[in-house]
Amino acid sequence: MKKLKNPYESLEGYNCFGCSGNNEHGLQMKFKFDGEEVVSEWEPRGYFQGYFNTLHGGIQSTLIDEIACWLVQMKCKTAGLTSNLNVRYLKSVSTLEGKIKLVARLKGMRRNLADVEVELLDSKGVKCSEGKVTYFTFPEKVAKDKLHFPEYEDFFCDK
Repeated sequence: MKKLKNPYESLEGYNCFGCSGNNEHGLQMKFKFDGEEVVSEWEPRGYFQGYFNTLHGGIQSTLIDEIACWLVQMKCKTAGLTSNLNVRYLKSVSTLEGKIKLVARLKGMRRNLADVEVELLDSKGVKCSEGKVTYFTFPEKVAKDKLHFPEYEDFFCDK
């Protein structure tokens, strides 16, 4: 599993709610990639709760959407936009029990549409929610020329 770096951090105006380490109000997600899956471990904080000590469903959806985007970047080697996001909540997620884990996998491609499945697991490894995300992917030239999509190698940490 290779640790990924965020190659967008140096771009002026970049402040993604999901993955920017510089957004003090954001999720500040970090990712790893093994060639097939993108994985993120993330610790819920109390200010992301909905009901008492329970991670807000909208935050869960955002976590699922964000890791799906990173999976598209790594597997499809291009940028994309969410076309459809469907989240199924199976069990509540505590904001008090430590890190949760998200795992994203590419399930298939239909022309320029990437189908991604994501699992959100609690600190004990129990699946609490699952997402099915469809991403509209851009042609590589559009992604690089107009959307600041970096070189694939720029996503990988040196270590």
